[in-house]
Amino acid sequence: MNLMAAKEGEEYIVRDIDTDDEEMKSFLFSLGCYSGEPITVVSRRRAGCVVSIKDGRYNIDNQLAQAIII
Repeated sequence: MNLMAAKEGEEYIVRDIDTDDEEMKSFLFSLGCYSGEPITVVSRRRAGCVVSIKDGRYNIDNQLAQAIII
């Protein structure tokens, strides 16, 4: 299941980052989004969603959300 199917307000554990794009993987890693880390969907937007990773909140687009496997 990817992050697009996650319910708002529930905490999930990142299982994997499913992409061949190394730049996207390194960007997500810089946000603290990597395997084993908790992630919460705070709210949904038309073009993406707001997520809470560690102590930060980030607005990510649908392409990034689909790459995050929970």
